[in-house]
Parts: sequence; structure tokens; C-alpha cells
Amino acid sequence: MTGKVSVALLLSIICSLAVAQVSLTQDKELEKHLIQTGLIHSPLPLDDSRSYEQNGWQKKVLDSKVISLKDEFPKWNHQGLGYMAFSADFSASGSGSIKLAYPSSTGKRAQGSPSDPDYATYGHAAVHYDLGGVNWEKYNRIVFYIYPDCDGSRVVNMDLSIFNKSSIEKPGYNRQSGGHLINLKNKEWNKCFLDIDEYQRDNITQIGFSVSNKGKDRTTGDSLIYYIDKIELQQIENPEIVSGWLPGKDKLVYSTSGYMLNDKKTAILNMAPEIHKNRFELVDAAGKVAYQGDIKNEKTSIGSFDILDFSEFNTPGSYQIKVGNIETPSFLISDNLWENSLWRVLNYIFCQRCGHPVSGIHGICHTDLCAVHDGKKISYGGGWHDAGDLSQQTLQTGDITYTLLEAYSKLKDKNGLLAARLLEEAEWGLEFMLRTRFGDGYRASSVGLLIWLDGVFNSFDDINSVRVQNLSFDNFLYAGYEAYAAMILDRDPRLQEHLLKIAKEDFNFAMQRHKEIGYGEFYHFYEHSYNTSESQYMATVSWAASMLYKLTKEQGYADIAAEYIRLTLDCQRKEPLKDKDKTKGFFYRDLSRKSIVHYIHQSREQVYMQAMTLLCETQPKHPDYSKWQESIRLYGDYLKGLMKYTAPYGMLSSGVYHVDEYRDSTSFYRLHLFPPENAKELYSQQVQKGVKLDKEHYMKRFPVWFSIFNGNTAIHLSTGKSAVLCGKFLKDEELLQIGREQLYWTVGKNPFGQSLIYGEGHNYPQMDSFSSGEIVGEMPVGIRSLGNEDIPYWPQTNTACYKEVWVTSAGKWISLAVEY
Repeated sequence: MTGKVSVALLLSIICSLAVAQVSLTQDKELEKHLIQTGLIHSPLPLDDSRSYEQNGWQKKVLDSKVISLKDEFPKWNHQGLGYMAFSADFSASGSGSIKLAYPSSTGKRAQGSPSDPDYATYGHAAVHYDLGGVNWEKYNRIVFYIYPDCDGSRVVNMDLSIFNKSSIEKPGYNRQSGGHLINLKNKEWNKCFLDIDEYQRDNITQIGFSVSNKGKDRTTGDSLIYYIDKIELQQIENPEIVSGWLPGKDKLVYSTSGYMLNDKKTAILNMAPEIHKNRFELVDAAGKVAYQGDIKNEKTSIGSFDILDFSEFNTPGSYQIKVGNIETPSFLISDNLWENSLWRVLNYIFCQRCGHPVSGIHGICHTDLCAVHDGKKISYGGGWHDAGDLSQQTLQTGDITYTLLEAYSKLKDKNGLLAARLLEEAEWGLEFMLRTRFGDGYRASSVGLLIWLDGVFNSFDDINSVRVQNLSFDNFLYAGYEAYAAMILDRDPRLQEHLLKIAKEDFNFAMQRHKEIGYGEFYHFYEHSYNTSESQYMATVSWAASMLYKLTKEQGYADIAAEYIRLTLDCQRKEPLKDKDKTKGFFYRDLSRKSIVHYIHQSREQVYMQAMTLLCETQPKHPDYSKWQESIRLYGDYLKGLMKYTAPYGMLSSGVYHVDEYRDSTSFYRLHLFPPENAKELYSQQVQKGVKLDKEHYMKRFPVWFSIFNGNTAIHLSTGKSAVLCGKFLKDEELLQIGREQLYWTVGKNPFGQSLIYGEGHNYPQMDSFSSGEIVGEMPVGIRSLGNEDIPYWPQTNTACYKEVWVTSAGKWISLAVEY
């Protein structure tokens, strides 16, 4: 089926372009690449000319110091696989380089921890430069060159590590040590840098360069070699900020993709008044001034900001902002603004395919990764790799599949070619969802994975430990997704029949398990459903039942949907807090009301409003209709109340926290994985960094979090989706604007002025994609907060989890962007 779809798409493109009636996208360069890749049947080419790293090279260097590798070679040492040598002949500087070489195969099985034995590599190879404790405070950047000479390797990267050993933590610094992943191009010298202004560097003891052995892809050679050269310390002028709400000095932050027509259009400036003179201009593509405006100062709960507001300007086109000595790159004002990003993010999802060759990234992979149940074995190569690693979760693939189907439904009458390609990708995910069923309620569920496998069954690297489980929550979601797919995929009647059948089966499996066990049964904390609250669980049951009712018209599903939402309704705060705004409308985790619903990583917060709005759609004459309607209104008002805490930015705040939530141990440790011993004390410290509402409650802009699992993209985009669902139901433009603001924040209207979608807009950084390499459209877990503070933190340092790429973030983007 997929091949037929691809041919049809390509024929559509050729015919459409031949008669000049259809445009794939507003970006003509992107359109060219879409055609060259067969409408994303191979990856879109990277463009680093607009990247954060390329912009970084424009910084003025005030001072520098070169490290002589030849003279300092005795201070270098090797650890792990392979060997180290000084190469006098191969060098970017002409003075020699450090050579690190290691074999691609060790002949041994990768072995991880006892709790997760298959989450492992084949080892590491590293070189370290012992400095003995030197002061680098004079310098705020390290520059270096790396040449990967790795035959057959389509993805190459290397980690830079910096170690500072000081007994006293100095104020003004965020870390003493850290690791930074650099995505590289094979068979060429890569000029790289890391800005280290945030690092405490009064006693640098060591720097290191390391690589992980992740096994052999189809084309990987027998040995891998990296050369390191031209290490230089630099002092640069005006380094980029890494934390805080105020943009960097002489910086303007704005939506680098652009702004929608007839929408609020603002940008935020940090520049001396004598330079900006309280005026700014919009300049069109012809170089003519299209609009002039005054700069206005606005004081909010997070500071004082100079605001450029051109909301009243609504002529479509390409524009630049001129203010003081700043002239931005071009951006769009358009009623179809997000189309370019949808193509790019779809490209990232395609490139994450598992079990399918992706040109320039990997061949057919993980066919010998298997799940075993009841004497049966299923290959788990399929769906999409979850993140920067090669892990896979069927439920995550299900989430993305539903999102792509929903996007297809919303776009098929607006952009048929994009919609068709979204549908094709959805069918890839749907096939995996169906193939992982054992037919008795059990499903191949998840696996943590870091390595490529050889694709040969019964060889040394076979993995047969894919998790298998029969969980009611999972099967409720699958049933809802399958029911929706049955309503959408009308070009394949036999598949529709099958989807109807298994949607009912999976719902019955889920209901049977629910009647036996009830809420709970979240066994695997590596799966991103582990934090599911009872109120969210019951909303999910209701939503899935409503989907089955919409599909089948069987009253039993309608009755279940109405019954199971009642607990969720009872978990909603209807009485106001004792703050001046009388805040209410949020949800508690359960009827005890000890803990409020929060997310720190994965978020399915939108399911509350998906359930409520679908109930209203499918059962408008139900006696409880007014209760569902009121729940939507209450929640919408709650979301409106969150916005002032991050103004003039548009990022939705995390929400209300109770001071004693840590006392609810069950909920606390389901949300906070791998917590430190003092997690409860840290909880109190972080909560109190928020805004006090009353004696028991605080408003937090960012979530409380302590473990590696943190980053805000999926969280605020999911809440943004909730705002849109409320806004469309209530016909409330303010709520629809909240959704748009989540998109603007993501593509640059944030304190760092960075787009969090690689290739979209401008000033997008490298991200932690250590298995599949840099990819157009990749998105990270997201901006986090700094320490126990409630302020944004987004350093250049490229590491997990906040900068790790994630298909969940991509899915949340598509889900929200297609609403406009």
C-alpha cells in the first residue's frame, strides 16, 4: 500500500506543478527539496546557514590562546576501546592532531544494568587532556576541529567533556562540568565551538573527547577514526544568554517563522533607548518601509520589557524588522504560516522510522528485536524510534499515528499533497500498532535501546526482551486510536472493517482488565504512561468510549463515556482558591485532592478536554451536558489566568501547585523518576520560587522537576492544544490566541531567540540526536528551568534530556499547528 501511495503522490506533484495550479509550500527552496526527495521519501537536506552555530561564528573574538597538541601530547591519555596516537601527517593546523581509533565490532554482546540489560552500548572510546587545574576564567569559548574518518558510517558525532574541580561553587556560574554532543559530517574537517561562559572554570582539571560504540549499521566499516586538532580558547564579545527572561543585550526576540494574519504580533527587545529611539520599522521584500511603530515599555511579573507591537499590520508577505542597529532575517506574515513547519517536522518523523531504510541515516533496522508471549514471537522493528536513542514505545507510536490522522483530516481540503503525505506516514505507524497485537489483550509494548542490530536471527546480538503487557490504559488508548482510524481511512474498506473489529476487541480487553484491577497497573517507569493520574485515566476511558460510540452508534459506549467522566469531573477544582484572582478549574490527580495534575516530560493533558468536547459533540442531549460544558469553561478560564505569569511571552505556565504534594508519596514518585534523596526538600524550594497565591498554593511557570526527564515542549504544546479545544467549543478567541502563542514561543519568541525546530525559521541549534544525526524538523524535549529557580534555561551545551530530540515533541507540534 505504501509504495502505491508514494507513486500516486509523485504523479500528483508532477501534474500539479506542470499546470502551475498547486504549490507545495510558500518556501520555494523547501518546495524544490520536497520534489527532490520524492515528497519526503528521503530526508530533506540540512541547511546550517541559518543555525545557531553559524550565527555564533559571527561573534567578535577579543582574545585567544592556542593549545599546542604536539607539545602537550604527553598530557593526553586514552580510555576504553581502541587506541590513541599523535598523527603528524593528518592535521587541519599543519602541526599534527590527536588520533582516536577503535573497532566497530567487539565480538561481545552489549550489556547494560541489571534493571535494563539491553539499554547498552558496546563500550566507549575516549581521549582526555589532563590540565592539572588551570584557570580559564579569561575565556568563554573553546574552539576545536574534528575529522571523522569512519568508513560506511552515515551518522557520526562526538562528545566534548569539561571537568572543573573546585571545592567552592562560585556565584554567577551554573555548572562546574558538563558534556556536549557535536553532530559531525563524515570525511571532512568540522570546525566546532562550545560557549562556556556558564561553566565555573577556575580549576579546569581535564577536557575529553569521546564516542560510543553503538554497533554496525548496514554500511558501517570495521574501524572508526577521529582526528582532533586546533584546540583554541577564545574570549568572545557579548556571549549568548543561557538563562533568564530578559533577552540578551542588543537582542530582539520574535517568531522567526513569522506571524499569522489578523493576529497579535509582538517582539521583545533588549536595547538601550538611545539606540532604538523608541521606533521600529517593518521592511518588505522590496526594501520599502511597510509599517512604523513606537516601542512601548511593559512591566510584568517577570520584569520590564520593551515591546514592538505591529498587530494592526495585516498585509501578507515577507518582512524584516529594523530597530536601532538590528535588522532581522526575513519572516512571513501569512494566513497559512505553519505549512513549512509541518513539512519539516513530518520529515523528522519519517527519518525516525524503525524497520525501514532511511537514506543517509540507516538501513532496515531492528528486525531481530523481538517480543515473546505465549509461545509467539513478534519482530519489533517498526513504528518510529522514540528519541535520540533507538528506543521504541508502541503507545508513543500510537500517539503520533493519531496525530497524523487528525492532521490529514484537517488539511485534506486545504493542502491535498501535504495531507496525503501525512496519511501515508500515519499508515506506517498504524501498521506497527496492529502488528504488535498478540490478540489476547497483550501487546509488545516498549524497549530501551542504544544499538543497531545485525538483522540476522539467532546471532549474538538478538534481543527478545521487548516488554509485553496487557494494560487497560494502553488498550483504551489503542481502541480510541483504532476507532478514529476506522473513520478516517475510507480508501481501504477492508482495513476499516478490521479496525472496527479490533477497536471493539481492544476496548473490551481494556474494560475486562479494568473491572479486574481498576486504575493502576503502570509497571514500567521507563514508559511515559507511568505518571498517569486516575483523573486522566478516567478521562481516557471516556474519550475512547466516545470514539467507539461515534464509530458504531452503539449506546453502550455512550453510557460508558458519560459514566467514567464523572470521577474526572469530581477531580476538577470548582471552588476558588483564596488568591485575588479566585483561581479554579484545574484538575487533581484523584479524589483525595492531595496532588494537582502536573507533567514534567511526556504530557497527555489534552485528553481532559478531548474527552469533554467529544462528549458534548456526541451526546448533546445528555442530562450531564451542562456539566461537561461547565468543565470546559472552567478549564478555559484557568488557562487564561496562567498567561499573565509569563507575559510578555506567551508560554503557558505549568500551573498551580499545593505546598504539600510531596506528602502524597504514590503520586509524587510516579511523576518524579530517579529522584534525589532530598527530593521532598527540593520540591518545597522549587514551589516557593513560584508566585504565592494563598497559604497553600503557588503558581509555577515551569514544572517542579529534579531528574534527567525534564523539558517543556510537549507540556506547553499539549496544554496549548487544550486551549484550542476549549476555544473552538466556546468560540473564544482569547483561548485560540493562547494556542498560537505556544507556536510562536517554540520558533523564537522566547528569551533565547532560538527556533526549537531544526531548519524552521532562524537560529535553530544543534540537538542531541546521537543515533540518527541532525535532521530537518527535529524538535527537542525542550527548554527547562535553571536549578531550583523558576526561570528558563537553554544553554548551548547539547545533552539529554532537555536537548534530546523526541517524536513526542514533533507530534505535539503537528497536533497544535494544524488547528490553524
